[in-house]
Amino acid sequence: MEERFIASFIHCYFIAFGVLIGGTIIGSIGSFATGDAPFTAMGHIAKRLRIWAIVAAIGGTFDAIANFEKGLLDGHTLDVFKQVLLILSAMGGVKTAIILISWFIQEDVN
Repeated sequence: MEERFIASFIHCYFIAFGVLIGGTIIGSIGSFATGDAPFTAMGHIAKRLRIWAIVAAIGGTFDAIANFEKGLLDGHTLDVFKQVLLILSAMGGVKTAIILISWFIQEDVN
């Protein structure tokens, strides 16, 4: 595989991880400022940010759809495979962040 793809694979993982961790922590600060329970809010925020972290990591939905179209219609199956791997990498980053957040707040984040 290309060196550039490996770099994109690693970037997708950490971008998704960072979006979820950062968004959850900053969102809980807002919750604390309004008088709500910050740890409970962290669980709710993490649930809502999961899909957005994946979308942010893969660079938006239109890029992914264009790569799928290019792969399926033009016969470039390697592009489809690479895009699936990038999405799986982003999902791995999200899952790691969810586990870390659930350890921190001592609640199950589904």
